[in-house]
Amino acid sequence: MTRDQTEINKSLILDHGVSLFMRKGYHGTGLSEVLAAARVPKGSFYYYFASKEEFGVEVVRHYIQPFIDELTRYLGQDGIGAMEALEDYFRGLALDLDSKGFEGGCLLGNLMGEIGDTSDMARAALRSAVDRYRDLLETALLRAQREGSARKDKSARAMADLLIDAWQGALLRMKLERSGGPLKAFLEEVLLGYCKA
Repeated sequence: MTRDQTEINKSLILDHGVSLFMRKGYHGTGLSEVLAAARVPKGSFYYYFASKEEFGVEVVRHYIQPFIDELTRYLGQDGIGAMEALEDYFRGLALDLDSKGFEGGCLLGNLMGEIGDTSDMARAALRSAVDRYRDLLETALLRAQREGSARKDKSARAMADLLIDAWQGALLRMKLERSGGPLKAFLEEVLLGYCKA
C-alpha cells in the first residue's frame, strides 16, 4: 500500500468516526460500526490506532482541523477586517447548522460532556483542540483591536475564551430547542455586543 493510500484510508476511518461520534456519541459507537462504514477490515484499524481511546484522540484532531482551516481562510480574505471576518465565519456556521436541522452541534462540546472527565488522553486532546481554536480567535481579536473594531478594555485572550464558552453553550441550547435563536443571540450579544468596539 502506498503512503498516499495509507493516508486516504486513515482519513476515511476518521471521517466515519467523526460522523458516528456526532450521531451516537463515543460510548454509543462501536469499532465494528466504524469499520463497516469505512469498509475496512479490523486489522486495518489496528494498523492506524492502538485502541479506541487513541482513535478518539485522533478523531478530535481530525475534527478540529477543518474549522481551523476555514477560520484561517475567512481571516485571510483581502479587504475584510478581522471582526467582519469573525462575524461572517460564525454566521456561516449558524447557516450550516440551520441547514442540518440544528442537529449535532459541536463534536468537541459533545465529547467534553461525555468523556472529558473520564479519560486523561481524551481530556488532553480536547484541551489541545480547544486551545488551538481559542488561539486563532485570539489572533483575530488582536487584529480587530489594532483595526479599531474590537474593544480594547478587555484582553483578546479573555474575549476568545468567552467566545468559545458562549458558542458551546449556544450550541447546546440550539440542540435542545431545535432553533437558531441561541446562535443568533451569541452573534448579537456576545460577538457583536460584547466584543465589538
